Amino acid sequence: MKHRIIVLGAGYTGAVAAGRLARRLRREDVAITLVTAEPDFVERVRMHQLAVGQELRPRPFSQMFAGTGVELRLAKVTGVDADRGTVAVVDANGAEELEYDSLVYALGSGWNTQGVPGTAEHAHEIAGRPGALRLRERLASLDAGQPVVVIGGGLTGLEAATEIAEARPDLDVALAARGGLGDTLSPKGRQHLRKVFDKLGITVHEHTAVTGVEADRVLTADGTSVPAAVTVWTAGFAVHPIAKATTLEVSDTGQIVVDGAMRSVSHPDVYAIGDAALVKGPGDNPLRMSCASGIPTAWQAADSIAAGLTGGKLPDTPLRYFNQCISLGRREGLIQYVTADDRAVRAALTGRLAAFYKELVCKGAAWGVANPTLGLPTRRRPVVRNRARAAEPVAESA
Repeated sequence: MKHRIIVLGAGYTGAVAAGRLARRLRREDVAITLVTAEPDFVERVRMHQLAVGQELRPRPFSQMFAGTGVELRLAKVTGVDADRGTVAVVDANGAEELEYDSLVYALGSGWNTQGVPGTAEHAHEIAGRPGALRLRERLASLDAGQPVVVIGGGLTGLEAATEIAEARPDLDVALAARGGLGDTLSPKGRQHLRKVFDKLGITVHEHTAVTGVEADRVLTADGTSVPAAVTVWTAGFAVHPIAKATTLEVSDTGQIVVDGAMRSVSHPDVYAIGDAALVKGPGDNPLRMSCASGIPTAWQAADSIAAGLTGGKLPDTPLRYFNQCISLGRREGLIQYVTADDRAVRAALTGRLAAFYKELVCKGAAWGVANPTLGLPTRRRPVVRNRARAAEPVAESA
């Protein structure tokens, strides 16, 4: 009987994990199923580009995983029973329950309204393709001179504000940040960021807490309001709610608590990766929600499962950061080099070279997903125990 591995979610992390498992294990020993509600891969790091009218290359999963041994299941996940080892899904044919021996939970995250009144009703989000397409339609309908306000001074907010301002220089674009503009960057990084914002004519409302969103304005904590024909909300992400409804041990944020092998601390047959997992990095600090964090966790989970099934030894791969890659429109960029625990250092790459660097990173990540079994070994390792729901790898990463 084949060992049944189900991967939930086909974003960067889920797709990479499924491909890596197919590359590590023999088809006659395992059945790998990738469950996704989307027929095409979504380059989430490019949603701000999609929102301003740029076309993204289609990447159908049916083509990407053809011939890999990974079964693609187009369905929406509605529940997980971690005690029984089942997943509830709904597709065009109705509801069904899938059984697993090992589960990779990669359902990721969506936008987080932070409970601010009016956000869900009036703001736009770019955490996924549907939201980005709705924003695209709304921006296209705006006349010259109308105000657009981006809420959130994180990397997503910076990229969204600059992309919109560059693509639509006729609009009045503003950014509202709870802290200072680029306050986590190095002095060189902050200086370049301000230079680009000034060049694009973006108004910055620093140290501004947003307390409400209305159809035509944004309300702030100091009692003032900022006109907004369109409000784009980028102030953080919230994990998919399914995990919190299970018996899996989760954090206050709803993320699944995992060990160094990306294995659930409460259910060892469940592995969580990407935004869905609470992963400790250098200094025991949780990794931030990002593609930079997610892909290494996908590698770790796939290698952990393969090691547990084949009796192999898991390489001790540290999870750490090297840089933060920020696009500032199509012609400007900022690469902020950081310590292992994601703190900015003095060095930063700016300008067109940084934009080219960021583009290479984005293309590389998408290419890795689109070629899931590249470098397929001529001899995959056999599974030594087919029913290994509680199997542990020989060694774990710290």
